[in-house]
Amino acid sequence: MASLKDLRMKIVSVKSTRKITSAMKMVAASKLRRAQTAAEAARPFAERMERMLGTLAASLAGQSGAPKMLTGTGVDKVHLLVAVTADRGLCGGFNSTIVRATKAMAADLLKQGKTVKIMPVGRKAREQLKRDYGQYMIEGFEQLGRKGIVFGEADQVANTISTMFDAEEFDVCTVIYNKFKSAIAQEVTRQQVIPFPVPAQTGAADAGAKAIYEFEPGEEEILAEILPRNLATQMFRALLESQASEQGARMTAMDNATRNAGEMINALAIKYNRSRQAQITKELIEIISGAEAL
Repeated sequence: MASLKDLRMKIVSVKSTRKITSAMKMVAASKLRRAQTAAEAARPFAERMERMLGTLAASLAGQSGAPKMLTGTGVDKVHLLVAVTADRGLCGGFNSTIVRATKAMAADLLKQGKTVKIMPVGRKAREQLKRDYGQYMIEGFEQLGRKGIVFGEADQVANTISTMFDAEEFDVCTVIYNKFKSAIAQEVTRQQVIPFPVPAQTGAADAGAKAIYEFEPGEEEILAEILPRNLATQMFRALLESQASEQGARMTAMDNATRNAGEMINALAIKYNRSRQAQITKELIEIISGAEAL
């Protein structure tokens, strides 16, 4: 049984931990507001560009002069999985959900006889994937967005992916990240960015509603500019969504930790009071017994 001194020290230790988790919760809440605003502001442009290029991919499918980044290489033997996590922990299941989704997708592709390459974006992705899938991992990125995600960082990741695609190092690229829903909910998203997926047609009305685009000065020149920019835009959106999800998950995790610390302090205080009362009662009994003996 723990002594009164041990219980007092443990209560002091848990109180200190509660102060730390409470402070981390407030910091995460402050960062969440900025990250959420940035993520929501980036969605409309990214979604509109994705729809436009999806329509282009459908209209240019099968044409010999269509850019490979838009329509693909014609095969899907080599898959590049870009796993976007955080560099830090203490954010609940935020990182582990992305790792599990990446492992599941990689295992499924390997069963189909495909070749898999994994690019970790975030230190936790590299640390948690290297044990089981270290042989499939390539050079990734860490320490992104330490002072907030900027477009230049997303452009750096996109340039690396684009260079690999031009060198024919993969056929299909999928980005796996957490999409921000709320402070307590994130959705694991698997977004194929190369080639751009052709939107499914649900009926005859969709088949007749295709947009017609006129290119000026020329189709090749415009697509050569738009496609890499769209890749950077989608990566920028994924990084923003991931950062907002990270701060929401961390705020929730620290709130739960603070609440649990409070419950532990109450339980320890009860245990301390009972032990102290039992010790006082024992001493009184000893005094009374000694007086009666005399």
